[in-house]
Amino acid sequence: MRIARFSIDGNVAFGAVEDGPDGLVLDIIKGIPYADFELSGTKVPLSKVRLLPPVLPNKVVAIGRNYAEHAAELGNEVPDVPVAFFKPTTSVIGHGDAIEYPPFSNELHHEAELAVVIGRMCREVPRERVKDVILGYTCANDVTARDAQKREKQWARAKGFDTSCPLGPWVETDLDPADVTIQCTVNGEQRQLGRTSEMVRSVEDLIVHITEAMTLLPGDVVLTGTPAGVGPLNVGDEVAVTIEGIGTLTNKVIKRG
Repeated sequence: MRIARFSIDGNVAFGAVEDGPDGLVLDIIKGIPYADFELSGTKVPLSKVRLLPPVLPNKVVAIGRNYAEHAAELGNEVPDVPVAFFKPTTSVIGHGDAIEYPPFSNELHHEAELAVVIGRMCREVPRERVKDVILGYTCANDVTARDAQKREKQWARAKGFDTSCPLGPWVETDLDPADVTIQCTVNGEQRQLGRTSEMVRSVEDLIVHITEAMTLLPGDVVLTGTPAGVGPLNVGDEVAVTIEGIGTLTNKVIKRG
């Protein structure tokens, strides 16, 4: 099932994305997707709504250098343990929203990533139960001020500025994340192309590692790293992240202010 969060006529709701006779429609969900819910049967065309970030996470836990070729392209080694960092909730935007070029940077980069959406509160999750705590998966762009990342020891500003975490267009609940294609294009030109099978550490590895330290809540998001091919974004660019079995997340870069 594809679950979208959207607004229409000033109201916000979740809906199941379905094929309709004239295009995609949303069957409005009664309740929230983190608990038992029903489909209302009330359907609205996807073209008539504004898609919002598919979830509002309490936290976004991101993993760096989880693809060997990406680590190498930036002159880094693959770390012995996963490198985790946070992106704040204020960094999250949805499909179609604008990425605002931060004024403290002159080197903005795209990073296409598979995002894991948590479906239930969990801590110290054993490997065999990881699937039980996952609601589904979505596309993400870990937008990075690369020059700030290089000069600052912490990555908080470089990867946590407002609008630096596009998510969407929806959550796909029926996906095997072990080996799907990740692609990024800028103005239609392919920049990144990889497969999740190239990840140094799997989704299961990452959830086990993160929940050893902290509790994950429903709606929290885990970013799993980016394949090689990261590169610059400029004002006016349109960047699209496509993941096999999910869909395409598209955002345009604008000047802040």
